[in-house]
Amino acid sequence: MPVDHYENFPVASILMPRRLRKPVAAIYHFARAADDIADEGELPNEERLQQLDAFRAELDRIGNDETPTTPLFQNLAAEIRQHALPLIPHYDLLDAFSQDVVKKRYGTYAELLDYCRRSANPIGCLLLHLYGEATPVNLSYSDAICTSLQLINFWQDVAKDYAIGRIYLPLDEIARFDVSETQIKQGNCDENFQKLMKFQVDRARTLMLQGAPLGSILSGRIGLEMRMIIAGGLRILDKLEAVDYDMFRSRPVLRPLDWVIMLFKSAPYSR
Repeated sequence: MPVDHYENFPVASILMPRRLRKPVAAIYHFARAADDIADEGELPNEERLQQLDAFRAELDRIGNDETPTTPLFQNLAAEIRQHALPLIPHYDLLDAFSQDVVKKRYGTYAELLDYCRRSANPIGCLLLHLYGEATPVNLSYSDAICTSLQLINFWQDVAKDYAIGRIYLPLDEIARFDVSETQIKQGNCDENFQKLMKFQVDRARTLMLQGAPLGSILSGRIGLEMRMIIAGGLRILDKLEAVDYDMFRSRPVLRPLDWVIMLFKSAPYSR
């Protein structure tokens, strides 16, 4: 299941087949390092962008069959070559992290989806290539799941994101529900905010369910892991509803009982 810092990444899961743990770890460390550049510490934006450009230069070296200059990318290059992984998803992730440095608001849901296309969907794409299951249908399901997971993480962390200057709620929808940035800053979960968040949660759930057939298409431990990921995302949405969308005072997290419920709900979906 996802780990803490790079939320939508099932690294080191006991369900992950042993043969895939090394390439998954290499992709994870790349994504984690790039995410840290965008988010962590006190670096000025210009330096963050320069460091992400250095990561792009390393990807260029891999694409040109040259040896990368850092151990992180040397390890990544070995897995990319062994498993014939596409480079574009790696570039897409870097584009999303660079965007995080400079873009703090999203005017519309379409803008937010474009961000998710690059910040979340590449992970599912790369995993499907590792599984040998990267068909157009499977990739479409995966995109729905990954985008939903990203949105769920945003709605779980409205307060946390605002603390670092970001609002992922589309501004036109904030206005439509008569919610203000000041209200988000103050953590005021009134009726208007609840309606706004119900709209977001319902849409994220619909998107997750659109991708859910992938959990039964994939077989064995990989399929079970996918169904657990889907169940975990839906469980967080249920928890957001249960606290009346007041993540300011009760940020939903998965607890031991939730894992039991998720496992119960991870029986194969009907195709």
